[in-house]
Amino acid sequence: MSVQTAARPGSAGAGTSAPPKFRTPRLRSPRTAGSRRSRRSLALTLLMGLVLLYSLAPLFWLLVNATKTQDGLLNSFGLWFAGDFVLWDNIARTATYDGGIFLRWFANTVLYVVLGAGGATFLAVLGGYALAKFDFPGRKAVFAVVIGAVAIPGTALAVPTFLMFSQMGLTNTPWAVIIPSLISPFGLYLMWTFAAEAIPTEIMESARIDGASEARTFFQVCLPLLAPGIVTVLLFTMVATWNNYFLPLIMLKNPDWYPLTLGLNAWNAQAGTAGGEAIFNLVITGSLLTILPLIAAFLLLQRYWQSGLSAGSVKE
Repeated sequence: MSVQTAARPGSAGAGTSAPPKFRTPRLRSPRTAGSRRSRRSLALTLLMGLVLLYSLAPLFWLLVNATKTQDGLLNSFGLWFAGDFVLWDNIARTATYDGGIFLRWFANTVLYVVLGAGGATFLAVLGGYALAKFDFPGRKAVFAVVIGAVAIPGTALAVPTFLMFSQMGLTNTPWAVIIPSLISPFGLYLMWTFAAEAIPTEIMESARIDGASEARTFFQVCLPLLAPGIVTVLLFTMVATWNNYFLPLIMLKNPDWYPLTLGLNAWNAQAGTAGGEAIFNLVITGSLLTILPLIAAFLLLQRYWQSGLSAGSVKE
């Protein structure tokens, strides 16, 4: 029996075999790659356009209907202007209706945000910095408590908080809204993780070698590096406090201490009461005025969202 073996290049008898054929790699033409990128970019652009439309449609509806009278609001198409344009008149009526109570609600909301959200941000910065840059007994237990607190919804703590504050005699006072707002587990966790990466340990050691105290190291060296995280936590806590509804609902009975959320809801429910006046145009105008400070805050603070503030400060 004869066995035939295929000759391999470089072996005996390879000279009589046909030379191996190498397949030339096919290069993708620039036109094909560019067209695929353009199709992918077009799909992403359309998707982002739909998301933008979904986000701006409620704002457009709010702006359009704030320009209408009560009759025009009920007898016109909701996504376009009516024959009359009474935006400035609606703003004036909103500010002066019921003795100017809207301005009182606006001032209450600003008070809750300044003391509640500002205090929550300050405490989150201090706690996050300490947990990220100092080692002490029980650090892991604190981490577990913070994670557990983030997982607990605020509504689950509303009733125990109310019972505790009622025993302390603080219900129906501004402190019943401000004190619970000072605690932000998510803000603490966010500052913890941000400070661990944003502040190089070498910078702190250099400041200590130069004779700086811990307070001076924090306020003059570390705090500027935490600016993006501070702004992020501040915006989160500010939006949460500004839009807070359930906590003031169970804590406050006096309308003079209502925030804007409760006050506008009371105006909206006024039409369903016996002898109540329907003022839906003022409710919509008040809602438009309510979101303007949040939009201004985002526009003014977005420049602080920067990364790499400490890039190049440490030599590897």
